[in-house]
Amino acid sequence: MLKIAKERLNDLYAKIAESMGLFIPIKRAGEVNYAVWAEGKEVSLETLKTVKSPKNAFFPQTENMMKFKTEGKNLEVIDIRKDWSEEKSFVMFGVKACDYKAIEVLDKVFLAEPVDTYYQLRRKAGIIVTLACSRPEESCFCKAFGIDATSPLGDVTTWMDETYLYWQANTEKGEALTALVQDLFTEGGEEEVAAQKETTAAIIDKLPYSNLDLSRFKPENLNELFNASEWEEMSEACLGCGTCTFVCPTCQCFDIRDFKTNEGVLRYRCWDSCMYSDFTLMAHGNSRTTQMQRFRQRFMHKLVYYPSQNDGLYSCVGCGRCVNKCPQNLNIVKVIKTLGGKNND
Repeated sequence: MLKIAKERLNDLYAKIAESMGLFIPIKRAGEVNYAVWAEGKEVSLETLKTVKSPKNAFFPQTENMMKFKTEGKNLEVIDIRKDWSEEKSFVMFGVKACDYKAIEVLDKVFLAEPVDTYYQLRRKAGIIVTLACSRPEESCFCKAFGIDATSPLGDVTTWMDETYLYWQANTEKGEALTALVQDLFTEGGEEEVAAQKETTAAIIDKLPYSNLDLSRFKPENLNELFNASEWEEMSEACLGCGTCTFVCPTCQCFDIRDFKTNEGVLRYRCWDSCMYSDFTLMAHGNSRTTQMQRFRQRFMHKLVYYPSQNDGLYSCVGCGRCVNKCPQNLNIVKVIKTLGGKNND
């Protein structure tokens, strides 16, 4: 294991940025989100949850897909992926355990056949440096989904205390990045990391949502859960604002549109939300016509549909962003407590 003094972190960022893009939590206008590092920007690794998750680096909120040019009856399709597919690698620095698990959820969607090559190219280029949690909040419940916030996975795993950042490479990508910055580090940190992991685990055990009972959310209970009378009451106050889907690190819904420009037609995609009344709206109308149906769809997908198709892997990672951001307190914790196992009382 390696370590670097916190006062030298700026040197580490600069060293990485010499060779590749560095995305890191940056504080701007009072909020923290991932952004490209540059000298003078305010880095905030201490922030537990960025407003938007790191998924934006691999599945951008808006993304140009291709261009079309027409001349008479001739149609030219321009593959704009060539504009960025050969760029240098980039590093996502400070990713928490829940957000890393969320990327695994997205991988199963975008890297399954037929592969989403836009996502695939970014995943191949990205190097993920995770950061273990040391100050989890009451809204966190990653433990309920089997995630260890004290030992996140990733190409490199890091831990941080008041004095040092500790560094451990896990993959070939991680080893290559370590070789690039190794001269900034010294050996050591095993005892400090072990102590921090023990302390953090004790805090997580005491969080109010850490031991949510998910036992009822099984494929064999699909019809029973789908027809539960509780959906109507739970969804009554839902505004359909979509905040939960836009801060969620695992949501993958998107819309595709064509836009005419002076230089031809541009096809782009952008995040969409299953909570919107016009989601998947077609000429004949929409298959989910009420907010209750849309509300139910979101949480049935997270807790039943997705895990039934992915070896029990839930499409929720317990990051707690929806707990913090929903203006009506209609988050997944409420659904689990209402419809889940007996131990949620």
